[in-house]
Amino acid sequence: MTTSQIKRFETELLEASAFLRAFARTLCHDSDQAEDLAQEALLKAWQCRDQFQPGTNLRAWLATILRNRFYSLGRRRKWQADYDQEIIERTLVAPDDPDAIVELEDVRRALAMLPDFQREALILVGAGGMSYEEVSQIAGCPLGTVKSRVRRARDELQAILFCGRLTTPSDGAAEPLKAIVADFDRLSSAQAA
Repeated sequence: MTTSQIKRFETELLEASAFLRAFARTLCHDSDQAEDLAQEALLKAWQCRDQFQPGTNLRAWLATILRNRFYSLGRRRKWQADYDQEIIERTLVAPDDPDAIVELEDVRRALAMLPDFQREALILVGAGGMSYEEVSQIAGCPLGTVKSRVRRARDELQAILFCGRLTTPSDGAAEPLKAIVADFDRLSSAQAA
């Protein structure tokens, strides 16, 4: 874009900001969220101004950016919970239940019974919070394979824990949480390599 085209784009972008805010409000039904969404769309449009074709409908282009951003955020929000201080405080309290340590050890032993490729995928996705795409890159296999491994690992883990297939404890079972964290650290270090 030439300097004059950039100036014209900037002027038209500012003129369209009211339209964008109104459109965001119709999607969000929340003025604060709509304002944030409109600002993100304006920022994205400015960053991608070289992709805009002069002479085409700028409002339509902006509405597409805003709509795509809205649905992307909606997909992410579907998997997120609202922050509730009271629930968090109850969740983070360490139980005085000695059975919790035994149960955690059972989970560690059950994880050890899984095939390496399933355990790796489950630990990285479940305990590590990594996306399937990230695990796919680490494992060097297709995305569908990672999803299948995690699903099968979850099913197998459930069968081991609840169908009486858990083996007897080993001598090195003093700190099960540290063992699970060590497994995660070992697996995630593969990403750095």
